Amino acid sequence: MTVLDALNDTLAERRKADPETSYVASLHAAGLNRILEKVGEEATEVIIAAKDAAAGGDRNELVKEVADLWFHCLVMLNELDLDHTSVLKELERRFGVSGHQEKAGR
Repeated sequence: MTVLDALNDTLAERRKADPETSYVASLHAAGLNRILEKVGEEATEVIIAAKDAAAGGDRNELVKEVADLWFHCLVMLNELDLDHTSVLKELERRFGVSGHQEKAGR
């Protein structure tokens, strides 16, 4: 089992938990718009951390922010009854295809 599989299982469990005691459950209880706000906030934090890292700042902060973004993206997928396997299959499909070709094929 990969870390993504384990996290997916944990997210599915916590989705059913009490929103008073589970951050994941509280996000689901607040609804998709709140989850999307968190994804947006985390994406902004990734951008800032990347700029800071490029300017000689703490690269580990960037890694932490990307982990936060991935986490919230997984919560979003879970809210929509999807999971990381769909994303991994899409990445696998794109593997070996030039970015220009893939974009032109959309």
